[in-house]
Amino acid sequence: MGASDGGLGDVVVVGAGASGLACAADLVAAGLRVRLLESEDTVGGRMRTDRIGGFTLDRGFQVFNTAYPQVKRRIDRRALRLRPFTAGVLVDTGEGRLRFTDPTRRSRETGGFLPGKGVSARDLLALGVLSAGDILLPAARLRRRPDVTTLTAFAEAGISPALVEGFLRPFLSGVFLEDTMETSARFFHLVWRSMLRGTLCLPAGGIGAVPAQLASRLPDGVLRTGSPVASLTPGGVVLADGEEVPARAVVVATGQGAAARLLPGLDVRSGRTVTTLYHAAGRSPLAEPTLVVDAKRRFLNTCVLTEVQPGYSSDGRALVSTSVLGSPGPAEEEAVRVALGEVYGTESGDWEAVHRVTVRDALPVMRPPLVLSRTTRFAPGRYVCGDHRATGSLQGALASGGRAAREVIADLGRG
Repeated sequence: MGASDGGLGDVVVVGAGASGLACAADLVAAGLRVRLLESEDTVGGRMRTDRIGGFTLDRGFQVFNTAYPQVKRRIDRRALRLRPFTAGVLVDTGEGRLRFTDPTRRSRETGGFLPGKGVSARDLLALGVLSAGDILLPAARLRRRPDVTTLTAFAEAGISPALVEGFLRPFLSGVFLEDTMETSARFFHLVWRSMLRGTLCLPAGGIGAVPAQLASRLPDGVLRTGSPVASLTPGGVVLADGEEVPARAVVVATGQGAAARLLPGLDVRSGRTVTTLYHAAGRSPLAEPTLVVDAKRRFLNTCVLTEVQPGYSSDGRALVSTSVLGSPGPAEEEAVRVALGEVYGTESGDWEAVHRVTVRDALPVMRPPLVLSRTTRFAPGRYVCGDHRATGSLQGALASGGRAAREVIADLGRG
């Protein structure tokens, strides 16, 4: 095996997803010699964007939340040329659609959030009280609350099963990637807070523009793509081609599966699997940038991406994104297409199937009691970060990467 001719570095970071990029940036800022190794040909991890058949396709349906503290700190949002989704969702009930819109932003279009129009006055008050607390209370107080499932939290807040089944479960299933509402209420409150305080958007260049921006700020020589790590050694890492890259410390910033392989004995959460189906339609089936969810739960959510970012299509056709739990077979996939025709009120049989993306470990399972942030220290000189060590979100990934950098700096005596 040949050793790298770059000499002994301070830190090797394995994985150039959001967490690894944040970690590397903070280590470089502290004056450490850093190598960031990525197995694929570009950065991003799960935050990747492909160009297929003239369409801009993210690897799974993803949105950019402007309210995340780590996003405000690290990302030049203007440079992303963001365009927003509607501040609300449409729920297809099978007998029509109900519009649920954040009344604090567009009070004239509250839709379903009016007594007698899908929500009772009692439910409206209960959800309003819950939302006000999430907006106004310090985030630290939300983190310290006793943890229960999200479903239990709704019952404790006095929200009726009718509103849970009619709106909250269909909507949040696409956020949590599970439909039993077993996800930690502690996480729900933080996510709900960020949605109420921020705006859900898409970058003009796809979600991959976010990690690309982070990578562009690293000094030359830090990032190496196409460099899969085979194993860790007492003095660094060994690449798949046998090259040794020495370092005083190694940070594993991969997904949980690869992290468990590189760090035997690591306690990792299981993950959620989601599949996103992309269809091209001759004309837009919904002339607004709004997320649609299905009360019958035949799919998680669907939207016309070209209503949000018209540049996602190069030929003027509409690009429809639809996500479902798990990995559907051909018959299930066809059933989703039929359901989309019903939901959008159009003929979907002639829609072109542009692409299909199944993302395993798309989110970590986050049942209560949920520890929102765990130490990244695994063993002397060994660290692990990622959203699976925090919360399943861009905020969690970036925050975990920052925590890893702080712990490495402290341990190497540079703090």
